[in-house]
Amino acid sequence: MGKNTPQAIRGTQDMMGEQAEKFAHVVDTFDRVRRLYGFGPVEVPVFEATSVFARSLGETTDVVSKEMYTFEDRGGDSLTLRPEFTAGIARAYLTNGWQQHAPMKLATHGPLFRYERPQKGRFRQFHQLDAEIIGAAEPAADVELLVMADQLLHELGVADGVTLQLNTLGDSETREAWRHALVAHFEAHRGELSEDSQDRLERNPLRILDSKDPRDRPIADAAPSIDDVMSEEAGAFFEKVTAGLDAAGVRWERNARLVRGLDYYRHTAFEFVTDRLGAQGTVLGGGRYDGLIETLGGPETPAVGWAAGIERLAMLCEKAPDVSPFVALVPLGEEAEEAATKMLGEIRRAGIAAAMEFKGNMKKRMAKADASGARYAIIIGSDELQKRVASMKSMRTGDQKALPMSHLADRIEAQRAADMYDYRKPTRQDDNGNPIAAIFDE
Repeated sequence: MGKNTPQAIRGTQDMMGEQAEKFAHVVDTFDRVRRLYGFGPVEVPVFEATSVFARSLGETTDVVSKEMYTFEDRGGDSLTLRPEFTAGIARAYLTNGWQQHAPMKLATHGPLFRYERPQKGRFRQFHQLDAEIIGAAEPAADVELLVMADQLLHELGVADGVTLQLNTLGDSETREAWRHALVAHFEAHRGELSEDSQDRLERNPLRILDSKDPRDRPIADAAPSIDDVMSEEAGAFFEKVTAGLDAAGVRWERNARLVRGLDYYRHTAFEFVTDRLGAQGTVLGGGRYDGLIETLGGPETPAVGWAAGIERLAMLCEKAPDVSPFVALVPLGEEAEEAATKMLGEIRRAGIAAAMEFKGNMKKRMAKADASGARYAIIIGSDELQKRVASMKSMRTGDQKALPMSHLADRIEAQRAADMYDYRKPTRQDDNGNPIAAIFDE
């Protein structure tokens, strides 16, 4: 590679092969699960007016002050590449008058941007799945999102070793009382706190609770619990969430130190955590943010949501799904290649994964078919063309059968069904109404 060859920007990545297949598998599984739960797709711009994120994330947070990709466009407006999804979705909810459709269950996925130190599972351009319920104040909405997240992790096969940690931040009254109690506690130990936590005491005292600095831990661990100041209404809300999770069979554990620093967060806060990714333990997290849309200038609107890192979920997937073609076509000669191209289209339109090499003699094409992982090779030569048949060869056993070219896709589908279910089950009929059965004996 020459010294003038362009390099990828630090904190970004190029993907192909198994890595890209795992990434696509996470997205495909999310799309399937969100449909099961009735979450409609939503798309929002990759960049917004900077004020959307400054107001929603808070001017004093690290994301706004240190990590956002902010630039001035040619018209002199300050724009920011989205560092998260929720603010843009809330903005779209307001500007498009979607209140008339509330409650709304929305889902999306795509790239986000934060200028932070790249490390395992964390990039400057990264990708997330996102699910939101806007306009529902009931704890059942929290339960639905959590059950959906749990099912997603199970369907991806990554749920082992992942724990749902759950907390409540209470209602406005509870949160304010807890904040006062925490400030009084930390003020009494101000001199023992780390410099960062002394700064947080002024701006965001709740964040001291999850400080990693060993100087802060004894003080944070001895801080008042939110349960000490919980209002009756907030306690009842949390009980309904946990009862719903129990009823749905979702395992959880209480983490009374799990917090969200921004004032618009209320009630449920949660993280699905694992130690399988080293320091980056959270694979999915979220909570209820009843005050966010109000901070953007809208009416008081209840909402709850979560986001999950696609790269992190993909890293947890042990192997990519099998994407091998079911059949590989092997034409011999120009006339056969033309016929095979026609068959290839018919087979694929029938929903069967099929492949055909662009060039090569029979030996090379058969070797490629074997390397592709195809279960069968469909061989077409001059003899087959003359007899209007195709030879279907099992790549595992070497058994070979001649199939009529008419209804070839139906016969291949019948064989696929037999391979999948391990019994003969006629799935289609020929022109005379006769069932088309499996081809090979098991």
